[in-house]
Amino acid sequence: MNPILMNLGDGVQLADFSDDTWWIWVIKAVFIVVYLIFSVIFALWFERRLLARMQNRLGPNTVGPAGLLQSFPDAVKLLFKEDFFLKGADRVVYFIAPAISALCAFTLMAVIPMGPEVNLFGHTTPLQLADSPVAILFVLAVAALGEYGLVMGGWSAKSTLPLYGSVRSATQMISYELAQGLSLVTVFIVNTTMSTSGIVSAQQGLWNVFIMLPAFLIYLVTMFGEANRLPFDLPEAEGELVAGAHTEYSSMKFGWYYLSEYVNMLNLSMLATTLFFGGWRTGPIMAWIFSLWGGDPNTGWWPMLWFILKTWVFMAIFVWARGATLRFRYDQFMKLGWKGLIPSALIWLFIVMVVLGIDMVYPINVAAVLVILSLGFSLIMIIWGFGDDRVHPTQAQLIEQREREEFTGFENGYPVPPLPGQHLPPSPRLRKRQSVAAGAGTTSQSIQTTEAE
Repeated sequence: MNPILMNLGDGVQLADFSDDTWWIWVIKAVFIVVYLIFSVIFALWFERRLLARMQNRLGPNTVGPAGLLQSFPDAVKLLFKEDFFLKGADRVVYFIAPAISALCAFTLMAVIPMGPEVNLFGHTTPLQLADSPVAILFVLAVAALGEYGLVMGGWSAKSTLPLYGSVRSATQMISYELAQGLSLVTVFIVNTTMSTSGIVSAQQGLWNVFIMLPAFLIYLVTMFGEANRLPFDLPEAEGELVAGAHTEYSSMKFGWYYLSEYVNMLNLSMLATTLFFGGWRTGPIMAWIFSLWGGDPNTGWWPMLWFILKTWVFMAIFVWARGATLRFRYDQFMKLGWKGLIPSALIWLFIVMVVLGIDMVYPINVAAVLVILSLGFSLIMIIWGFGDDRVHPTQAQLIEQREREEFTGFENGYPVPPLPGQHLPPSPRLRKRQSVAAGAGTTSQSIQTTEAE
């Protein structure tokens, strides 16, 4: 694809690949693969160290300086672990399912711009492998396709808990990708393009997070559901499903799933940076600082550094959420998606369409109006989500109340684990034993009564 710096609205431009040759594409593709692999290796250390700091521990600190090399022996151990095939599994699907997840995860970064045009071996090329007028649709399509890896892996194992994990993964993807897609529609409409480089170009003056704060908040929540991370890691809930769809995998077949999870975290972080935080653009404050000595932070290789720093801020948010939040119950999780995020995304889309419609009839300052409305609507969303004026009972009162109520193991139609004070009902096998024992006890009592008479 060779778009030639087309203008799309007010100064919005697509990346220019007209000077690229085949070996530049190869260099970019190899860089993406190497960058993602080493980013995952660093992410494993980063997550373990940050969680340790939050929990007053040290974390990995022995292998290499500050424990930086700890991920390498972990990877080697995973490579040499015993591999196996399940006897009753669908061997073909069981084998290719992890590869589908990994391939889709590595593909997404192809359309993410990491910087402006630079000089690479005498050729002027953008720091981006490819782009398209519908690049974001490509991202959403490939992300949805990656879910097939988990679904097929859980189904092909012919095992109960992996099947439950794959079904949960599918329902989670449907629920949260709907909300995520609706939140991104406003970005496309306001920026007048679905090209990733075009969206970055449209944020030269003001980042989208200020104009469309509700869309960003919705995306921020849904990206945890997309990555299957706490508090939305229900497809891998170890207390219920052991490890979810990849319970029956070992060695590198499990490793591909593990790798794709962290690559997806990086993809979602890069996408958040691109769509809402100006991508590789630094913003007016950094531009002013660089202007003091006549430099421009938005040219050359500097923007790539800003992009990486922004990406790792979101990676830190992923880690912070894992260390600070509890897992949602499944009915709470689905209620949040269908009754909270999707209606909020639709209402915000309606507000944006009304503002743009008014601007077509009576010209107004669209950016200023959207900033004010986004702050107001975001406040309403936060109050609706967290505001609750009811007096909550104490833990002891809750336990006493639960002990009085019958617990069936289901809540709003969803299977849920028991809370303190609740007890699972006896299994059918136990009920049968109890009824047999009760019948035997009744017969014995009647015999004793007859003998006494």
